Amino acid sequence: MNPSLALALAALLPAATASAQDWAKARLERSPRHLEWVKVKHDQREINCFVAYPEVKDKATAVLLIHEIFGLTDWVREVADRLAEAGYIAIAPDLLSGAAPGGGGTAELGGVDAVRKAIASLPPEQITADSNAAANYVTQLPAANGKLAVAGFCWGGSQTFRFATNDKRLKAAFVFYGTAPETEPDLARIPCPVYGFYAGNDARVTATVRQTAELMKKVGKTYEPKTYEGAGHGFMRAGEAPDAIAANRQARETGWKRWLELLKKMTGNGGERGIRTPGTAFDRTTV
Repeated sequence: MNPSLALALAALLPAATASAQDWAKARLERSPRHLEWVKVKHDQREINCFVAYPEVKDKATAVLLIHEIFGLTDWVREVADRLAEAGYIAIAPDLLSGAAPGGGGTAELGGVDAVRKAIASLPPEQITADSNAAANYVTQLPAANGKLAVAGFCWGGSQTFRFATNDKRLKAAFVFYGTAPETEPDLARIPCPVYGFYAGNDARVTATVRQTAELMKKVGKTYEPKTYEGAGHGFMRAGEAPDAIAANRQARETGWKRWLELLKKMTGNGGERGIRTPGTAFDRTTV
């Protein structure tokens, strides 16, 4: 194959993988849990949100999910369902609500290129307001216990870190291969531990982790990043796909296990008392 053509095809692979998610959609269709779409309003905006409810008898902790640069896809909705399976109420707002002609969102934009272009033009203050509105909605549900965590992937990982600087209610933030704000005053506002999940083969993002760890330590905040060697950017999604490479599949499985353990520690007996006191751990995990 022509080397230039091979490089072009390789560049298109992540986007193609993100848009071809029949396996995620099929799992959603088999879910026994209550899944619904809701309209969340704030100011002059209306945000389309996907909510997944757990089958539990007690009130549950809520998790706000912030989607990838590919928008609110079937895979993100499937993550919400998996969190519900584990006992949490998950809400995933479509932060592209209203960005498509006619007021639609991710599904109506017509493809990956249009979605990425629309995300690049989102005002930061709108992202914060939309995320905050979704968080308000889910924490006020009768089935919710008032505790809130936030998690996001890729672009959403960076937005998760940024959202943590703007919401004092948070009990934990889970950043999947996203970068952090670079100023001490921003990081100093974070009210909760931040847990990072990074890929060994993702130099653009993972190279920022050490500086972030130093800054978080300087401002007295808990930051616990782990790097999964051999995995690539987007391994939580790519590792679940039928054609996943072994490193991505194992990183995804290990990452899920860690995420659920941390959530359980946050919400178990004693609630947030199970979370470590401020400090910093830096870990590269071979999986």
